[in-house]
Formats: sequence, C-alpha cells, structure tokens
Amino acid sequence: MDRRKGWPLMAEGLDARLVRAQVRYEQAVFGGDAKSLDEAERDLTALDADVALARGRLLHARFLDTGLEDAEELPLFERAARLYQELGDARGEGESLFWVGTVHQVIRQDQASADPAFARACELATAAGDELTLSYVLRHLCFGEQAAGRVDGARELLTESTRLRRKLSFTAGVAANLIGLADLAASDGDRDAARELLNEAAGLAADSGAHGVGRWVEEARDELGLA
Repeated sequence: MDRRKGWPLMAEGLDARLVRAQVRYEQAVFGGDAKSLDEAERDLTALDADVALARGRLLHARFLDTGLEDAEELPLFERAARLYQELGDARGEGESLFWVGTVHQVIRQDQASADPAFARACELATAAGDELTLSYVLRHLCFGEQAAGRVDGARELLTESTRLRRKLSFTAGVAANLIGLADLAASDGDRDAARELLNEAAGLAADSGAHGVGRWVEEARDELGLA
C-alpha cells in the first residue's frame, strides 16, 4: 500500500484536502515548517462547507420523497453559507443561500423568509457566473411571483431560467421548467400552448432519463385536464 508517513493516499479514496492537511501537519510538527497551516485550515473549512451542503441536499431529497422535514436540513445549509462566506467563495455561498430559501419556501411555506435568501443568492450567483444556481433561484422566484398572482413576472423569471438551462444542456431541468410554463399558459386560458409545453417536457424527460419529471408531467396533465 502506497503511504506517505503512514497516511493513505488518494488511491484509497481520501479527499485531496485531507491528504494535504496531513502533509502540512507533518511538515509543521516534524519538519519545523508551520507556514502552510493556514492553508490546511482553509482546505478543511472548504471541506466542511462542501459536506454540509451535500448533506443538506440529501435531506431535502428525503423530504421530497417522504414529505417530512428533517430539523437538521436548514442548519446544514446555513452552516455551509456561513463557511463559504468566510472563505470568500461567492459561488458556494450563493448555492447554499438558495437552499436556505428553498427550505423556507418549499418546506415551511414561508415566502417572506425565503425572499431575502433568494435575493442574495441571485446576486452572488450572478457575480460568480454560476448560471446553474441562478437558474434554480429564478425558478423559485417564479413560484413566489405566481403565488402572489403576478403571472407576467412569474413567466418572465421562469423563461429566463429555462433559457439558462437550455444553454447548459440541463435537459431534465428544462423539462421541469416547461411544466411550470404550461401551468402559467393554462392559467391564461391557452390550453394549446400548455399541451405543447407538456408534450415537449415529456419528450425531454424521457430522453434524459428523468423519470421523476416524467411523472410530474403526467400529474400536470391530469391537474390541467390535458390528459
């Protein structure tokens, strides 16, 4: 087994940041060179942030499956946002704040608490050039506009989200957005447009293997009387 002073290397599945932290520890303790300890601390802070964000997303997926909130979800996203902010990582902070807003909006049905998180996430994602996160933020801002009865604003936001997702070849995400656009079209009385949007969504979902989105399409057809 290839080891560096007793520490298993990446071939055994360790994150590179953990390996670097161990190397820097040994450089400081045994080599008398502590100059890189700050870099090791930064690496581990970034790892903590990544793990918190990933765990939070898993808990959100469980919520979508069971409908039950895990009390740890929101604190995980808040911790990730705080750590990314400390690191000056605008992309990570923006993504984490999007999820903070999503917990308030989707799980707790509290749009007023979601709005500041979404607004800041939008600023950070735009500044960082993170078009994927921005597409998510715009999608959820659309939901808020729609709930408030501002259909034109909702459509504008969701159309821009869809444009970004097409640009990124995020096919499953495009399909999900088209369901929302179909709902908006139906609310305007344009059933033909709604049907066309759902047909496109179904095709994209099938092509990308997004079977969950495919089920959403069928549910939308039933709810809108377009089956």
